[in-house]
Amino acid sequence: MKRVMPALGLVFATVLALSACGGFGSTTTEPDAGGEPIPELAPDQQVSIVFESYNYGLAGAWTDTFDSLLAEFRAEFPNITVTARKPQGNSPNPATDTISSIQSQMVAGSPPDIAQLGFSDLDFTVHQLGAKPLDALVGRRAVQANFDGAEHPYAPKARTLADWDGHTYGVPFVFSTPVLYYNASLFAAAGLDPQHPPSTWQEVNAAAAAIAGRTGKGGVYLDCLTRSAKDWCYQSLVRSNGGQVISPDRRTLTFADAPAVEVAAMGKRLVDSGAMPRLNQKQGYEAFARGELGMILETSAMQGTFVQGAAGDWDLRSAPMPGFGDKPTVPTNSGASLFILSDDPAKQRAAWELVRFLTSERAYTEISQRIGYLPLRTGLMEDPDGLQAWSAKNPLLAPNVAQLATMEPWVSMPGDNYLQIRDGMMEAVEAVVFQGRDPVSTLTEARDRLTELMPAS
Repeated sequence: MKRVMPALGLVFATVLALSACGGFGSTTTEPDAGGEPIPELAPDQQVSIVFESYNYGLAGAWTDTFDSLLAEFRAEFPNITVTARKPQGNSPNPATDTISSIQSQMVAGSPPDIAQLGFSDLDFTVHQLGAKPLDALVGRRAVQANFDGAEHPYAPKARTLADWDGHTYGVPFVFSTPVLYYNASLFAAAGLDPQHPPSTWQEVNAAAAAIAGRTGKGGVYLDCLTRSAKDWCYQSLVRSNGGQVISPDRRTLTFADAPAVEVAAMGKRLVDSGAMPRLNQKQGYEAFARGELGMILETSAMQGTFVQGAAGDWDLRSAPMPGFGDKPTVPTNSGASLFILSDDPAKQRAAWELVRFLTSERAYTEISQRIGYLPLRTGLMEDPDGLQAWSAKNPLLAPNVAQLATMEPWVSMPGDNYLQIRDGMMEAVEAVVFQGRDPVSTLTEARDRLTELMPAS
């Protein structure tokens, strides 16, 4: 992968140029208007806040990294006590427990003061969980100053991912685009060229069949096609095939249209042919980390686990998300933002200080190096005192950086029933791919049934 890295600086510069002239626009820079910002804390004013994050439901690099960062925060703000906890629930992917966890705590009268919530939860977080507009709490100038940073501003496409109706409700915290991680050792054993990973799904199918047939290992695993993965990556696959899972006005479900059906059918063919094993999300992670899968399309949040699993045993590499023939790939973002839920002004101010700290240059230096998430302050990758040395040694980073230029947002389903709609869609996709159900009839039935849960126009 040495040939990848000399171009990383050029890729990074190109990403900045492209992302500055399109995509989501920019967060507002209008003067502060209406109301007074919440007061600053006095130096000796003691405040306790609860931070709920699905990182604490994941062992290893996630919990260790955030324990370390919170220790630094407590040293800098000795008057703020932070209690960190994972969402209540027992799902294999703790991120899927966040909404139900907070709802239960709201009923009990004790919701967290600050929470890490997924981008697909944005509509519900704003309208039902009572997330506070940050520009009203601390002022628009303060929000923009945080995005601008001390030295390295947020990537333009990252700044507005938690905006709604002209307000900034959350600060985008961590995300990735879909990355094709692959086992170069298995590629070589199967007679494939590790220097030329698949760039189309047709090539993925051929490579997966060769790996399965010649090595006895799994060829490929698409976590994107399971309910546990939510729909961030499935949306990316469908968009890259020229479709959508929901219409642009968010009023019509379109995941039974031809482009989406073709994605599910492709996954089914991979399983039926033996190129993709029947695994759940956790099993897929573990199998790839053990070197028992040739390829996995995944978020870079799993990069640290894969690096640790591959250490000294097999050659881990990465490539951009494959495309459908000559259609352009359209990567969507995974991940979450930080939202303030507290009604208490002192807790709100303490929570804002934690938001600022966890999205600082210092925090992203740790989060990127130890977990693998893309630093949203992308300039750190060009900074000798930041992540320059790390990124130069980390060829796994290059595809994720490059895909920022064409990234589109993970679209949340509308209304109070959004989880049932999203999960019902993904249950249908999983039934097609891993249970052998007919693609057209299964997705059509799910679309018709879930349309009844859509909000009235």
